[in-house]
Amino acid sequence: MMLPQVLRSVIDWLRRGYPDGVPESDYIPLVALLRRRLTDEEVRQLAKEVPVSADRPLTTTDIEVMITKVTDEMPSEQDLRRVLSHLDPPGWPSESPG
Repeated sequence: MMLPQVLRSVIDWLRRGYPDGVPESDYIPLVALLRRRLTDEEVRQLAKEVPVSADRPLTTTDIEVMITKVTDEMPSEQDLRRVLSHLDPPGWPSESPG
């Protein structure tokens, strides 16, 4: 069975770190490390969909809500910064994330 490259990379990483198998006590920390991350295409799409309105200024919270709708998880700082870097101008809105 052919696995997507990203899945193959994760499996190889786990096998290197746990050659004798994953101890039961490590399951939860590993799942936390493997949380959903936006793909490059999702980042570009979200940046295109950022609403621009003179009536209501956009905030980083607005973008975080958009990310949450895609991932079904709280947005990571890294994903927020990735979306912000694709806006014009990059980093707009100027409100600092976090």
